[in-house]
Amino acid sequence: MLAVFSQVQAQTQVLNGNKKDIQTILKNTADFSKHVMSSNYEMIAASYTEDAKIFPNNMKILEGKDIIKYWTLPKGLSTSHHKITQNEITIIKDTAYDYGYYEGKTQNIKGEERTWGGKYVIVWKKINGDWKIYLDIWNNI
Repeated sequence: MLAVFSQVQAQTQVLNGNKKDIQTILKNTADFSKHVMSSNYEMIAASYTEDAKIFPNNMKILEGKDIIKYWTLPKGLSTSHHKITQNEITIIKDTAYDYGYYEGKTQNIKGEERTWGGKYVIVWKKINGDWKIYLDIWNNI
C-alpha cells in the first residue's frame, strides 16, 4: 500500500496495487477530465468499456450509446473545469475501484458560470493492457 498526501483535499490518498497500473488509472482519469473540458466526445466514449454503465444523479442507469448522449453538451454550453480527486485506488487483478470527489464549472453562451461537485465511485477493467471505466456512479453534494 502506498499513501500519498493530497493538498487539494488535505487528506491521505490510499493507493493499493501495482504502481504502473495505478499511474495508468491516474493518467486516464486526468485525460478523461481533459476530454470533458474539450468536449471530445469520441475520447470520452473511448474511456469506457464497451459494456460500461453510468449511474448519473437522479437518473436511470445508462449504457451503450446513451453514455455518450449523457456527456454531449447542448449547443452553447461548455465545461471550463473538470477535476476528479481520488481518495483511494485499489487494484485486484484486472479490476480496480476508486472513489473520491469531483468538481467542475460549466459556462453558457452568455458567459454565466455554474459550479458543481460531488462524490463518486468508479469500477475499472483492464482491457488489452489499458484501464477503462466499467461502472461510473456519482451524486452531487
